Amino acid sequence: MNFHRNHWLLLGTIFFGFIGLAFIIAILPAQWVQHNTEPLPEAEPLSDIEQRGLEVYIAEGCVACHTQQVRPLPMDQPWGRPSAAADYALLGPMDVWRPYSPAVLGSARTGPDLSNIGARQSSKTWQYLHLYNPRSVVKESIMPAYPWLFEPAATADGDAPVVTIPEPYAPESGEVVPTPQGQALVAYLLSLRQIPIAGAGGMADAESSEDGQATAGGGAEDEQAAAKGETLYANTCASCHQANGQGLPGTFPPLARDPVVLAEDPSEHIDTILHGAQGSTIGGTEYASPMPGFADQLDDDQVAAIVNHERTSWGNEAPTVTADEVADRREAGGE
Repeated sequence: MNFHRNHWLLLGTIFFGFIGLAFIIAILPAQWVQHNTEPLPEAEPLSDIEQRGLEVYIAEGCVACHTQQVRPLPMDQPWGRPSAAADYALLGPMDVWRPYSPAVLGSARTGPDLSNIGARQSSKTWQYLHLYNPRSVVKESIMPAYPWLFEPAATADGDAPVVTIPEPYAPESGEVVPTPQGQALVAYLLSLRQIPIAGAGGMADAESSEDGQATAGGGAEDEQAAAKGETLYANTCASCHQANGQGLPGTFPPLARDPVVLAEDPSEHIDTILHGAQGSTIGGTEYASPMPGFADQLDDDQVAAIVNHERTSWGNEAPTVTADEVADRREAGGE
């Protein structure tokens, strides 16, 4: 073939060769995966409000900074287990005009991965505060604020939850309510919970490995246990109660010098982490924001590690607990 003289032949070969390679390398494998991947047994399709929240998530450009694909790398372990194809099996076309699945996987990792954010941060109040102004809960955040997803509480109609914004980020009224778009977006974020897969790795496996190293290390066991508690606290609790244990005034209570944390009897402290709390008055301040329970997300060793970190940090000096004590409180069911 005389490619260097017949430009149409050269162009046609390149064009149809590209189309053929695209089908062989990209399109056909993607179609095979889409038609041969079943969702995990416990997976459920998005509800109507969660589906609307996904549309807001796409429209607001959240995919530009956040991924929903946990890589099998040590740096990704705090976000959850490595992602699997089955995690996306229920993700279908948005509508008839967009006959393709939304690109929620993302590629830029400017912000944390959101694959398991509904389990890692299940407080609806925190999610609203974070959307209204991320700096109100994470001082060093570079995420933009989304105040247009809220309106002043005094002018709002309906049953939308009232969110008290801490100073100095609050509007003049001090309170806002999320718009229907804001409520839908938070509903979608809270629906992002990974279903456990045995042997898939993630934070739990990493902690098991650390436990093994601590046992083998003998004298290093206490140091490893303290590091584990600090890591778990940072990944599970610090976004509300803050890394320094001071909380957010009027929204999330402080843990430093807290009577429950300092109590000789750790039962209430353990029960709060396992089963959550709501409507508590601490130091004369009423905290209406509900704290979710973590009984389904943390095992007894992990809860004990968090309790011990809180009871020995920020000037706190209280007796530590064992995993057996946590197991007893779990069995008691918060009674």
